[in-house]
Amino acid sequence: MDRFIPWLSLKSVRGVGNHTFKLLVERFGSPENVFCASKKELLATTGITEKIASAILSHKPPDSIKKVLDACKRMGITVVTLNDHDYPALLKEIYDPPPYLYVLGRIEPDAACISIVGSRNPTSYGLAMATRLASDLAASGITVVSGMARGIDTAAHRGALKAGGDTYAVLGSGLARIYPPENTGLARDIAGQGAVISEFPVFSDPEPHHFPARNRIISGISLGTIVVEAAQRSGSLITARLAMEQNREVFAVPGSIKSAKSTGTHGLLKQGAALVENAADVLSGISHMLSHISKQDHLAGDNSIESGHTAGDKKKQPSLDMDEKLVLQTLEPYPIHIDDIARKIKMGPGKTAGILLRLELKGLVIQEPGKRFLLREGCIE
Repeated sequence: MDRFIPWLSLKSVRGVGNHTFKLLVERFGSPENVFCASKKELLATTGITEKIASAILSHKPPDSIKKVLDACKRMGITVVTLNDHDYPALLKEIYDPPPYLYVLGRIEPDAACISIVGSRNPTSYGLAMATRLASDLAASGITVVSGMARGIDTAAHRGALKAGGDTYAVLGSGLARIYPPENTGLARDIAGQGAVISEFPVFSDPEPHHFPARNRIISGISLGTIVVEAAQRSGSLITARLAMEQNREVFAVPGSIKSAKSTGTHGLLKQGAALVENAADVLSGISHMLSHISKQDHLAGDNSIESGHTAGDKKKQPSLDMDEKLVLQTLEPYPIHIDDIARKIKMGPGKTAGILLRLELKGLVIQEPGKRFLLREGCIE
């Protein structure tokens, strides 16, 4: 745990916020190097004033840091820093990523994540939609992210767990202060099938100002954010706004025009958010990002000889489960609409979309506009 002391110490310097921390690490490579830098070198860094440089040079690690790290060790909490491979790749891209995360469970740095947020006092319709969307997305290989708040957040996590998929809960408190307290058991379940995450020290209480900061992580770690039931002044709309600022997709589930709980989501739709009826709509909305990932994988494959792999490895067909084989047998070198595929194999559109997503990530399928799919050339012998 000692290697994390410089990270926590630099974060505790007055004037060093998340963005400034990121700039310092980008310039000097690590917090250790920041503390070893000269005043002249520090002042040459964007955003570093004379006052901040002096504070860095004279700073001593607070005693509380050792207590926090000792608690992490006792509780099985890991610390994941910006320099670690396990740090979520998408989260690194935002303006002010947390310099480090406290994690209970496991996180996959390149997981395809979708966040689901909404009302803390939802209707039965909202709960059902959040549960179904989370379950279908998780079954499709998507990691469902939310804030473990009452209502929609809790339904989203439970839906993902029920489907046997991965889910991340991002807290506005420390990991030793689970909030709301009735979700302590849910937090244990999530940690066993994903991760409970916080940027706040383990004993931090759920302060009101923590939650807007928490929301930027929920949106920043995700390819897109789905809002299910949000009133006109809802914290979920903050998450949606942050997602827009981070250049991520924003989705909204429509509700009754007579329901005050849907005025916020309808406002998002008027502003251009994508309307969501099922998981297939979400998967279609992020397909351009997933296609980019798939293309990058193929580019890496083209360099396989340089990396020591043989030509035989390059042509090796990915392993497929029975559902993937069934869908693949239905496809042709010509585009087929997803509804026609689902009808042919007698499968629901959400599950079909999930299987097609997995096949696309494996480089076997290409998606064209209008939810039309075809076999990638040369993928079948």
